[in-house]
Amino acid sequence: MENALAYLAAGIGAGFVTFGAALGIGRIASAALDGTARQPEATNDIRVTMLIAAALIEGIALFGEVICILLALK
Repeated sequence: MENALAYLAAGIGAGFVTFGAALGIGRIASAALDGTARQPEATNDIRVTMLIAAALIEGIALFGEVICILLALK
């Protein structure tokens, strides 16, 4: 029974991590599109900054999901 609860908790935690990462990347993309619409000549700078920020969020999300899996398998 304890193992089943660990799997459930890990699944819920991984879901929260995934939802948070998707929300963050969506907000970054929205802000980048707004910035590009207002200043088209800065498109390349905005794109690079957006990709770096999205990669950092994905890294944190991956780390969180690995922690959830490790806690479930403990």
